[in-house]
Amino acid sequence: MTRATAIGFSAVLMWSLLALFTIGSAPVPPLLLNAMCFGIGGAIGLVWTGRRGLHVLRGISWKVYAFGTAGLFGYHLLYFTAFRLAPAAETGLIAYLWPLFIVLLSGFLPEERLGPMHILGALVAFAGAAMITLARDPGGEANALGLLLAFGCAITWAGYSVLSRRLGDVPTESVTVYCLATAALSAVAHLVLEETIWPATGLGWLSVLALGIGPVGVAFFTWDIGMKKGDIQLLGVASYAAPLLSTLALVAAGVAPATPALAVAAALITGGAALAARASARQVKPAKGV
Repeated sequence: MTRATAIGFSAVLMWSLLALFTIGSAPVPPLLLNAMCFGIGGAIGLVWTGRRGLHVLRGISWKVYAFGTAGLFGYHLLYFTAFRLAPAAETGLIAYLWPLFIVLLSGFLPEERLGPMHILGALVAFAGAAMITLARDPGGEANALGLLLAFGCAITWAGYSVLSRRLGDVPTESVTVYCLATAALSAVAHLVLEETIWPATGLGWLSVLALGIGPVGVAFFTWDIGMKKGDIQLLGVASYAAPLLSTLALVAAGVAPATPALAVAAALITGGAALAARASARQVKPAKGV
């Protein structure tokens, strides 16, 4: 494993704690949480970018900045809202269908194609998602809405990731602008749409800080480095460990129960994604410019 690949893999480890820290940050509303976390991540990015010089950000097209901001803002708005409405473990597992969708969507790129193993992997993973949905508490419309939003955020992140493969020449420092713009948009939307509710405990503040430093901060920079300079195929396969790691973190923290159904669903989603990844590794070529 090269150094760049190892750096990229660190993002997968950080993202496996996203659900746990999101639960810990309650009752902060989603848009305010977005603003706080991306503000922290953007500040870290400014310090890192400053070592090379902020001039590296000037030659990047506004379309690239708009694309990156839309991807980060849209995904996390859906993600944080889903976790406020639906059970933690179920929401996390459905949201983490994004690795599978990345493989499937990449098959529609001009130089790619879908094979039987891709389809089989999709069916296996969706079986896991269906198990979660059918086993949830049937008593609330909010739960159903939360799971639907989790599915939407999986589609959003997959689309963002696949399209971003075409931006291999854009420096990683651009992620700093994505984060700061997302924080600004979230802050404005929060003032218009939400009631301001700050973390109620020290643990809540620590959860927000941890989100901004790791899963909603440094992770985006390390992932970008790995995708552009590391082994893309290896990182793609490694990302499929995120659902299982996330669920294990929730169980270990006592947030979610270790039920047999949850274990089977985690195995189906992870296994289905792995099948698709194996097929992809045989035929997917690196994107131009990456």
